[in-house]
Amino acid sequence: MPPVTAVAGVPRHSKRRLALGVLLGAAALAIAAFPVRTTWWGGWVLAIAEAGIIGGLADWFAVTAIFRRPLGLPIPHTALIPANWELMARRVGTMVGDRVLTKAYVTSEIGRVDLADLIARAAGTVRRRDLEALTATIVRWAMSEVPSGAGTEVGTRLRVVLRDWRVAPLLASALELAREHGWDQRAMAALARVVDDALDRPAFRNAVEDLVDDVLDRYREHMHGYPRMLMGLASVFGLIDRARIVAAIHAGVREVAHDPEHPVRARLAEMVAELPKRLRGEPELAARVEALKVELLESDAIRRLIEDAVAEVRTVVSADIAAPRSQIVAWIADRLERARHALLLDAEMRRDIDRWVKEHVVGWVERYHARIALFIENGVRALGPEGAVRLIEEHAGDDLQYIRVNGTVVGGLAGGALYGLHLLLRLL
Repeated sequence: MPPVTAVAGVPRHSKRRLALGVLLGAAALAIAAFPVRTTWWGGWVLAIAEAGIIGGLADWFAVTAIFRRPLGLPIPHTALIPANWELMARRVGTMVGDRVLTKAYVTSEIGRVDLADLIARAAGTVRRRDLEALTATIVRWAMSEVPSGAGTEVGTRLRVVLRDWRVAPLLASALELAREHGWDQRAMAALARVVDDALDRPAFRNAVEDLVDDVLDRYREHMHGYPRMLMGLASVFGLIDRARIVAAIHAGVREVAHDPEHPVRARLAEMVAELPKRLRGEPELAARVEALKVELLESDAIRRLIEDAVAEVRTVVSADIAAPRSQIVAWIADRLERARHALLLDAEMRRDIDRWVKEHVVGWVERYHARIALFIENGVRALGPEGAVRLIEEHAGDDLQYIRVNGTVVGGLAGGALYGLHLLLRLL
């Protein structure tokens, strides 16, 4: 049995019993007055009771016809909500989108909210231990939601996103930003130092020597006649030696790494300076960059790299948050704590946030109010006829029973007034 809910001081379902009781009371009064209907007062009471019965029955029919067919009879223009619930859904959505969520209304309502004060109070209430606990909870939840094989899914989604994303304009902007801050020079120096250190390791040096041999073999295969013979003689007499070539490369890389004025670095800087303009102005170069992007995205090496990176990140983060003192949680909490202090001390920042949020909320509502209206319309439509009836009955059905009570009472009063006028005319 469903729980009884109090509505406007009267328990649920009691209003229906009240309406039925008033109607039955009018019927009992009519039965009681019928034997004395010939007297003036008996006729008056009977008229009141009969009019009350008629009014109560008429309003019972009207209220019932809103939700269903009275007594199950196929009477026209009954069961109005089930018959018109799709139209009702459209009108509710239109009303909310076009008449309620207007720019003036949203601006007025959101203007009453002092977001800067709310931010200040929230920042004053929160403590660092709260930030650490919240951060740890979120990080643990995120790690629990990341499956062990998430690298494959991440790689697939990344390829889908990047496949249609034009890289050339982004690369041009990144290069201009790098040159503006001098990052290109630091990157070239760092890359040269990394290669220099790598060439000091025997395993990497042997791999480069094998690569040099492979390049020389391929180059020799495409040569004919005297050039090929001369190259063979140079190899026989040791003039072309992979160790010497790699040593020369190593020496050159070391010079580039430690000499900011090296001609190679200067030439690379010139190429970096010219590249943004070429990426924007040469469709062929932009097309080659896009083709390279697609080739990289589809390569097995990139796929394995993404999978390994995601797996490694997951392993490292999981191990860190399992430790008694998580460095990740502490690092994030430090940043959040700085932001909290900044919000507490900088009133102008809070006002800027307040203004920015309100402007964007108004803009979002104005821009997407049609979608909001459609969302509400689809929500109402998803209820279906029975769901719409059930929803309205739950929130307004019991209150509609007062219409039946009022119909019985007002009908009786109107009947009594008409019968009284009849008696007065007879006396006159």
